[in-house]
Amino acid sequence: MFNNWLRNNKVAMWLLTVVRIYLGYTWFKGGIGKLTHGFDAGGFLQGAIAKAGGDHPAVQGWWANFLQHFALPNVDLFNVIVPLGETLVGLGLILGTFTTFAALMGMVMNFAFLFSGTVSTNPQMLLLEIFVVAAGVNAGRIGLDHWVMPYLRGLFHKKGNTPTLPGGITNTKGAA
Repeated sequence: MFNNWLRNNKVAMWLLTVVRIYLGYTWFKGGIGKLTHGFDAGGFLQGAIAKAGGDHPAVQGWWANFLQHFALPNVDLFNVIVPLGETLVGLGLILGTFTTFAALMGMVMNFAFLFSGTVSTNPQMLLLEIFVVAAGVNAGRIGLDHWVMPYLRGLFHKKGNTPTLPGGITNTKGAA
């Protein structure tokens, strides 16, 4: 019942728009700050790895191994994708473009920060992003998704919902 309300109700649409713009602003502000003032994930990664020790570690061993053996050796890649990802997620949510995907990618980043032992605003943002994702199309209805998603559906579907591939090739798999 609540999911139906999130997905179809006009009041929910407006509330989700406010939530979406708040989340977008938060992500965009963080991403732009990292892009304009420089960003080095090395210290954050080393701090997260250090939190994996002791009797009650804040970071699980499997995540610390990922950070130590993949993220830290590729810190230059993370120095680019984290600020860029935060900025793009922010823009997507503010503009209401690819809203569900943007919220999902925000959730991925929030989980990564939480797994790394950083609480901050991550749980709050994660909870709000769950509502945006659960609402689906309704969360981006007041935004560019209102025009972008029907356009994209039109590119990949002909009349009668016959799936087509780019270039107008019709999928005939299973046809007699």
